[in-house]
Amino acid sequence: MLSRFLAIVLLLGGSVTAIPAIADIAVIVNPANSVTLTTDELTRLYTGRSSALAAVNIAESSPLRSQFDEKGVGRSSAQLKAHWSKLVFTGKGTPPPELATEAAVIEHVAQNPNAVGYVDVASVTDAVKVVLTLN
Repeated sequence: MLSRFLAIVLLLGGSVTAIPAIADIAVIVNPANSVTLTTDELTRLYTGRSSALAAVNIAESSPLRSQFDEKGVGRSSAQLKAHWSKLVFTGKGTPPPELATEAAVIEHVAQNPNAVGYVDVASVTDAVKVVLTLN
């Protein structure tokens, strides 16, 4: 049925825009770290209410970032941006640093025993340990 729909759209001169796939997200830590995380603890880390681990984000332009904000923190990217703007303005917090790529997140977490980050499950390497999967 979907192929019939696509054929009709293309026949009528329309175009089909690809929708980014929703990824399973792996929350990662250094293999030497024995921490376990719940989504509540993850929310506290990424909203500045806990500093038990040093959280890092992937670049805001990455589709994975908005998916993580929704699945891992339970807020939209816009809500989190507003949250952090308020904390920065009042001097009560600094958002997690942003790294440009998933490879950079993996490298950072692998080199820092107290770091936590996230990547697409398909990107996980032996250099890090998965402590939570968000799907």
